[in-house]
Amino acid sequence: MTAPDESPRPAQDVYDAVIVGGGHNGLVAAAYLARAGRSVLVLERLDHTGGAAVSTRPFAGVDARLSRYSYLVSLLPRTIVDDLGLSFAVRRRTISSYTPAVRDGRPTGLLVGGGADRTRAAFAALTGSDREYTRWAEFYETTRKVAGRVFPTLTEPLPTRAALRERIGDEDAWRMLFEEPLGRAVEERFTDDLVRGVVLTDGLIGTFADAHDPSLLQNRCFLYHVIGGGTGDWDVPVGGMGAFTTALADAARAAGAEIRTGHEALRIDTDGAAEAGVTYRTAHGEGHVAARQVLVNASPQALARLLGEEPAGPAAEGAQLKVNMLLRRLPRLRDRSVDPREAFAGTFHIAEGYRELATAYAQAAAGELPAAPPSEIYCHSLTDPSILGPEAAAAGWQTLTLFGLHAPARLFAEDNDGAREKLLAATLAQLDAHLEEPIADCLALDADGRPCIEAKTPLDLEHELRLPGGHIFHRDLAFPYAEAAEGTGRWGVATAHPNVFLCGAGAPRGGGVSGIPGHNAAMAALGR
Repeated sequence: MTAPDESPRPAQDVYDAVIVGGGHNGLVAAAYLARAGRSVLVLERLDHTGGAAVSTRPFAGVDARLSRYSYLVSLLPRTIVDDLGLSFAVRRRTISSYTPAVRDGRPTGLLVGGGADRTRAAFAALTGSDREYTRWAEFYETTRKVAGRVFPTLTEPLPTRAALRERIGDEDAWRMLFEEPLGRAVEERFTDDLVRGVVLTDGLIGTFADAHDPSLLQNRCFLYHVIGGGTGDWDVPVGGMGAFTTALADAARAAGAEIRTGHEALRIDTDGAAEAGVTYRTAHGEGHVAARQVLVNASPQALARLLGEEPAGPAAEGAQLKVNMLLRRLPRLRDRSVDPREAFAGTFHIAEGYRELATAYAQAAAGELPAAPPSEIYCHSLTDPSILGPEAAAAGWQTLTLFGLHAPARLFAEDNDGAREKLLAATLAQLDAHLEEPIADCLALDADGRPCIEAKTPLDLEHELRLPGGHIFHRDLAFPYAEAAEGTGRWGVATAHPNVFLCGAGAPRGGGVSGIPGHNAAMAALGR
């Protein structure tokens, strides 16, 4: 988060571009436009920039800067970092994932990472042969090839479906990812339930869907989770997610952009051509600023309301539980073959077997909290200890980030607090089943003696960040090609008003911490 600038009024009455929202995409757009010589004003409702990509100290009296909401980086193109001269780095995780299991009454698990030979041996130890590993390697070689062809297009004009299909140049891969439900590919290639589940989870992040959902929503989510950087790797932001948005705000200001926090946009007016304006509210009252163009770093629903229009499409609904923890030590595992420092360094899968995921989805779809909630966990501080203060680091404290699946907002509508508490307890019980000690015994205490743990439901995210329905992608993800009826223009960010652009996660090719909608909206505004 950057220092607030809550001055009563912007420095000018008219700007080339006003950007509504100072999340990471808005800051990317601001930096590109300012570097192109445009006068730029960013209006941010909160007292800080960064949106969901921030680092905070959530526990009283504890010096640990957690990535409170979004937490890993994959889809951020290197070109954006280089173009804007950002002082920001990511660090590769040495372990991809660990999934604990019980086989024949014996604690075991699957560790993916540490080299091909080690991963092959882990598959053989779990499944009894090399078959699943061979299929795994073949499957992800296919997704890597697709990633290498699709990822560069995300910062190019939005291709047609036919053009993207031709660019991929692999009909089997196209059918697997773009035409048939992901569950078919998983079931055809893998036989082990745990292996199937690990593959499927990338299609369910913040996405409430079944493996065989005919809408292919799970395929769309899966695609974005395996194409990042052209490799599908998910990296740790050094210094926490706030380091990224601080670097962006610094770059935007250095290029001449003006950033005003504590300025909530209330209305956008436009003549549909060369003149527009934004009415805003501050602690000092309302104001108005004029612009040639307006870029909106908010959800499509928020954009419609600002324009005085009815939101189009179905209402968005988030489907996750986000939990942040600070530990005095990592817990001991029942599977003694794995060091906890490796198990928690990658993605630690809990209750994410294929059948477990299907059961959890069915229960949530029926209006019940999952009895065995699926989730995944990782420890940021193992890869990047810089987020811990000197005392916490010296004491060996560690962070844990947990992301729960199949927790749609509808389950919290009647009693958000009660449902949050119940789901959190059930989720931690699933983790405890694979530990030699309860995770509660490892939690650090804050200055007031309270355990260092917090949980966020979709309704909490909607309240705190105005994510529609708590949806982390603002709305369901779309395939990265132009749909005939969308009318989103050359870059996928156009609206019905030629001088108003959508630069939030809800734009085609949005979602995740990528900066791609911000880049593309800036390109559209510049007429590129």
